[in-house]
Amino acid sequence: MVPFKLRSRQWLVDEQDRIIMGEGRKEILETIERTGSINQTAKIMKMSYKGAWGKIKATEQYLNYRIVNTDRKKGTWLTKEGKELLEKYSLLKKRCLQEDNKIFSGIFGRKEK
Repeated sequence: MVPFKLRSRQWLVDEQDRIIMGEGRKEILETIERTGSINQTAKIMKMSYKGAWGKIKATEQYLNYRIVNTDRKKGTWLTKEGKELLEKYSLLKKRCLQEDNKIFSGIFGRKEK
């Protein structure tokens, strides 16, 4: 049999299935933490500044709190709530993948690599 593996993704969505948090937003937040800049984040991710900022604002609007702070002199950084959201989403993803791999192994009789 040809080897294959399971890939799965998790999204947090609202009642209309609009994304609140997913892999893209996780990457945006991680890159902001690393670079201290939405502009640099957008360039690294090959997206527009407006696109990156729009995703951040959509998440903030739904959650009703800020996840990113900006200051012209200090740059951009995650708020305490933004860091917590990123940590919780990362933990959710890790645990979901662990369970997915158990199910995959039970059905297909092998572990994902």
